[in-house]
Amino acid sequence: MTTEPAQQPTVSVTVIGLGNLGRVLAAAFLEQGYRTTVWNRSPAKADDLVARGANRAATAAEAVAAGELVIVCVLDYDTVRQVLTPAADALRGRTLINLTSGTPEPARELAAWVTGQGAEYLDGAVYAVPQTIGTPDAFVLYSGSSAVFETYREQLNLLGAPTFVGTDPGQASLYDIALLSGMYGMFAGFFQSVAIADSAQVKATDITGLLVPWLNAAAAALPGFAAEIDSGDYTTATSNLEINAVGLTNMLTATKAQGVGVDLLTPLQTLFERQIAQGHGAESLSRAIESLRSSR
Repeated sequence: MTTEPAQQPTVSVTVIGLGNLGRVLAAAFLEQGYRTTVWNRSPAKADDLVARGANRAATAAEAVAAGELVIVCVLDYDTVRQVLTPAADALRGRTLINLTSGTPEPARELAAWVTGQGAEYLDGAVYAVPQTIGTPDAFVLYSGSSAVFETYREQLNLLGAPTFVGTDPGQASLYDIALLSGMYGMFAGFFQSVAIADSAQVKATDITGLLVPWLNAAAAALPGFAAEIDSGDYTTATSNLEINAVGLTNMLTATKAQGVGVDLLTPLQTLFERQIAQGHGAESLSRAIESLRSSR
């Protein structure tokens, strides 16, 4: 019995920027049989990909011209502009997906510039380490052209589970800032925990073995907090702000007694106290967000 050969993908792909992530992005397309062109300011970074079948472009303009779908993954948005400005004429009729980390306003400015050159634009934020690209552990948020997202969903699936978060090109970056803020907040709590343990000669690995399951259990409260925040109803019969403020004050006092700094958690205590001073002590812990919200 014979089998039909796999159909060669018809979309040509270009990857500009061959750092740790860019190289893996290009490899993901090569492995699926896509005609893939690569370019990097340091040409040697393309050597391995070329050996595996990629086409090496001599210039960024040549790289853009070679791909129907152009993916950019470089250091920052300024670098994107530096790389693409000499290739502006080649952008017309192309689709640019920018997976460079950045912030909302530069994303909007870049989208306006790219569409001004006659190209389509989609901005993305990648949640993966390079080794997990193309696996169920990776996901990517996109914003900008919904038509581009739908047209190239098959190709986007190769990189990680794609989610479209809005037509504002800056929206993916805004989501990125929000998600990374949660991550860094977790890291701050981890560092505080380890410092307290260390003050009593408890190993970081020992306290972390207990901390990880505790944090996983505590994370189960977040969807409930989110529902309270969205509804604006902070009524609670359990863990209110007053109780938590007392508990946190006791923690900070004990931490100081151990000779450990409290810089990481003092701002949280300030948020609690601000809401209590406004008469909200009996309401849910989640109400602390009201001290952070911008006026609407």
